[in-house]
Amino acid sequence: MEAQQVTKDLGIADRLRRSPGRSGRVKVASARVTEREHAALDDAAGKQGKGLSEWAREVLLREARTAHTETAVFTELVALRMLVSTVLRSVALGETLSPEAYAQIIAEVRAGKHEAAHDLLSQYQSAAKE
Repeated sequence: MEAQQVTKDLGIADRLRRSPGRSGRVKVASARVTEREHAALDDAAGKQGKGLSEWAREVLLREARTAHTETAVFTELVALRMLVSTVLRSVALGETLSPEAYAQIIAEVRAGKHEAAHDLLSQYQSAAKE
């Protein structure tokens, strides 16, 4: 309600004026969606009190900026799983790990974590397609 009143009080020149240092938005990123998808997107934007274009822009930029972060977190989670399962296996078998053996496990986890994460993601993607 307050935002609507502020918008009504501002003239067109004030509303179109950019913040200092902000470049103009001249490119369009669009996607075709169904009526149902459009309604869902519009509803999501409305729940945050934003217009669909503003909300979509924020979501797209957030996803673009965090894609690598999520992959890194997933890869590190897989590495932790590899480490824990290898060390617990040794404990379950009654083996004692020497510092050298533990260092070797760490080195193997570092070397194999990216491939293991890729393989695990592939398994999830294959299961999702079925």
